[in-house]
Amino acid sequence: MNNEKRRVVVTGLGAITPVGNDVPTMWQNLLDGVCGVAEITQYDTTDCKVKLAAEVKDWDPQTAVDKSALRKLDRFTVLALGAAKEAMEDSGLNLEQEDKSRCGVIFSSGIGGLGTIQKECERGLAKGFDRISPHFVPMSITNMAAGHIAITYGLHGMCSCVVTACAGGTNAVGDAFRQVRDGYQDVVVCGGAESCITPFGIGGFTAMHALCTSDDPKRASIPFDKERSGFVMGEGAGVLVLEEYEHAKARGAKIYAEVYGYGATCDANHVTAPLEDGREAANAMRMAMEDAGLQPEQLDYINAHGTSTSLNDKGETKAIRSALQEAADHVMVSSTKSMTGHLLGASGAVEAIISCLTTKYDCVPPTIGYCVPDEECDLDIVPNEMRRATVNYAMSNSLGFGGHNASVIVGKEQMA
Repeated sequence: MNNEKRRVVVTGLGAITPVGNDVPTMWQNLLDGVCGVAEITQYDTTDCKVKLAAEVKDWDPQTAVDKSALRKLDRFTVLALGAAKEAMEDSGLNLEQEDKSRCGVIFSSGIGGLGTIQKECERGLAKGFDRISPHFVPMSITNMAAGHIAITYGLHGMCSCVVTACAGGTNAVGDAFRQVRDGYQDVVVCGGAESCITPFGIGGFTAMHALCTSDDPKRASIPFDKERSGFVMGEGAGVLVLEEYEHAKARGAKIYAEVYGYGATCDANHVTAPLEDGREAANAMRMAMEDAGLQPEQLDYINAHGTSTSLNDKGETKAIRSALQEAADHVMVSSTKSMTGHLLGASGAVEAIISCLTTKYDCVPPTIGYCVPDEECDLDIVPNEMRRATVNYAMSNSLGFGGHNASVIVGKEQMA
């Protein structure tokens, strides 16, 4: 291990989302303000309050895994492998030339194989629990996406699964950043995956009054809008390849962005409700800025957690204002969940990818569906249309059930 802090860069990206099944398609659709919310197709919603979700569309799982393997993998793991395949190919890594003991995986899922759990519970009730699938446990446990990514690519470094609800994807990126920066790994494949659009998953969130029950896709996921009434469930996966800077330069890798800072805190207050004043979310942002050596006025863009729930959006606004002070009046803040829905444990990973792309291409995706201003959400939320602007540094925020707060800062590659 090297005791000096090393530079960390992003050299590969992969995504499967409700607005695109690869990174270029997703990015263009986000800039175009395409809404990924639509009627649920994965099950019959006739007797259900919630009719809408942000599903992955027109994606063939066999592009990720062989047909014979599909019956042994939950959908969240298949999505993870699909995004990992794109990211690894995009990175250009030749694993035969790498020390695989210094290549790791840190990958999140908030809930894991919920579809498998529901299916096998139903089977057990019908046929007896000794008759459930022998693949039930390895299909359903939350670390299996991380495990399968490591198995697929033969990565023998640290392999871990972060489970911090909706903050998990950001924690995975931040923890991977520290592993590389502090010299424990040279390469870490990180991110998150989620697939909970099932009667069990949607029903659970409906029962706690967390989901929007509108039947209008254009007025369902509307972060920071005064008429917001709950989040829209999404699904998908996002994968980033993080690499030590000199290692990347030596092999001539393309660099999307540099990772500069990471902060994580806990409200330690309530299992679902955030602190109303957002003080611990603000502390996570301050920690990330201090880690990056940045002043608030140097931040150009924040990809907000922005779930379209009353408490979250109001609390996150207060947190941003507390952390950035006067600079909060000048920073661009958008919620891409207005287009993707809420991908739970995958959201932070997908939004970290988006943040990297904002700094690479100097384009900020909008918060779509914004109609009714809320005086308690008084930030520049880039309403309805993308904006071209220089983005040197971007912060991505994630806030999860259990009080988990995480912020990561990425930016343009710092030239020596």
